Amino acid sequence: MKKITLLTAVIISASLASCKKNWVCQCSDSNGELAFEARSQKMKKNDAKTWCTKGNDESDYTCELK
Repeated sequence: MKKITLLTAVIISASLASCKKNWVCQCSDSNGELAFEARSQKMKKNDAKTWCTKGNDESDYTCELK
């Protein structure tokens, strides 16, 4: 019975972790000060992280997902 309860808890946690939600991408300038932020539409966390950080190598800003 304990194994079934534990398995159920793991499945519920995994399903909640993959939920789509709105994310905030904060971008800082070379001084580390917040330059701007962008808000995403509902998406999974991994997709939002890719969306937020895809320009980091090509710009003067460093962006991270919040």
